[in-house]
Amino acid sequence: MEKPEQPVRRPWVVGVSGASGTPYAAAVIRALLAAGESVDLVVSRAARLTILDETGIAFRDAHWRADLAEWLGAGVDGLDDVRYWPAGDFAAGPSSGSYPAKGMLVVPATTGAVAGIALGLSKDLLQRTASVTLKERRPLVVCVRETPLNGVTLKHLVELDAQGAVVLPASPGFYAGGSTVAELVGFVAGRVLDAVGVPHALYRRWEGELGAAARATERST
Repeated sequence: MEKPEQPVRRPWVVGVSGASGTPYAAAVIRALLAAGESVDLVVSRAARLTILDETGIAFRDAHWRADLAEWLGAGVDGLDDVRYWPAGDFAAGPSSGSYPAKGMLVVPATTGAVAGIALGLSKDLLQRTASVTLKERRPLVVCVRETPLNGVTLKHLVELDAQGAVVLPASPGFYAGGSTVAELVGFVAGRVLDAVGVPHALYRRWEGELGAAARATERST
C-alpha cells in the first residue's frame, strides 16, 4: 500500500539583520508560530551582536534552538516548525528559487541590508534569499530601522519598491492605544504580518472612532 504524500512544508523566511530592533523580529516570529505558520530563520553575523547587546542572549549556530527559545520567551509553541540556516550557508534551501518558501520578512533591516538587497549583492544568505524572493515574485517585506535616512538609502528603498518589495519602516502608530514598549513593538510586528496576510491579534485596529485609543488606555490603567 502506497504511503500518502506528505504536504509540502512552505515556510516564511524571517531574516534578522544587525539593526537595533530585535524585539520586532521576536514578535514577528512568535506571531507566525501562533498562526500555525512554519518559519525558516536567517540571523546575520551582525544581528548576533545586536541580539547579545539588546537581550544578553548569545545566539549560536550550534545551540540555536535553545538560544531561540530563550530569545522568544517562555510559553512559545511551535518551535518544532522553525528551521535555522546559518548566514554563511549559500547552499541552504532558501538560497534557491525552487525552495518552496511563501516569502520573506526582513525584520529589522539595516541600511546595509537594504542596499545589498536593492543592488542584488547577495553577500550573505539573508541578502541572497531576499534576491531569490524578488526574482520569484514572492512577497518580500523590508522593515527598515534607521533614522534619519540619507538620500542613498532613500534611493535604495525606492528601488526595492519598484522591484515589488513592501518597504515598511519600523514606525509605531499610537492610534492603536499602545502605552507600553511591548504594545508599540506589537504594532510594528502586526503591520509586517498584515503586509503578507497572516492573521494576528497584536494591536487594536482602527475602526473610525475618534478617542477610542485614549479610552482603551484609560481602561487598562
